[in-house]
Amino acid sequence: MEIPRIPDGEYRFAELVWDNEPINSTMLIRLAQENLGWKKATSYTVLRKLCEKGILKNENATVTARIKKDAVCRQESEYLLHRSFGNSLPAFVASFLQDKKLTRQEAEELKRLIDAASAGENEKG
Repeated sequence: MEIPRIPDGEYRFAELVWDNEPINSTMLIRLAQENLGWKKATSYTVLRKLCEKGILKNENATVTARIKKDAVCRQESEYLLHRSFGNSLPAFVASFLQDKKLTRQEAEELKRLIDAASAGENEKG
């Protein structure tokens, strides 16, 4: 299933749902005001848009996610990798790490992820 692209503002609003679901729509609007500085009308407009896109569901004033955050993040990552790096994960990592220092813990975690992904590839092929 193709997940619609979510602009930054809508994504931040969806995060409020992902972090608090199921959530009463009145409470969600209050959280959007407190965390995003949005007025009630803006929040309801964004909620309606996300429901129309199939990202969220608002039934009986209870808002839940139809599409979970990890699925949206995975698609966004794939889109970025394709658009900006020609689907080259090494090019992405090289760009991301340019001028950055990893902690030993971060480096070990990345090694574990790469080893796990490599093992999975070997099992398939």
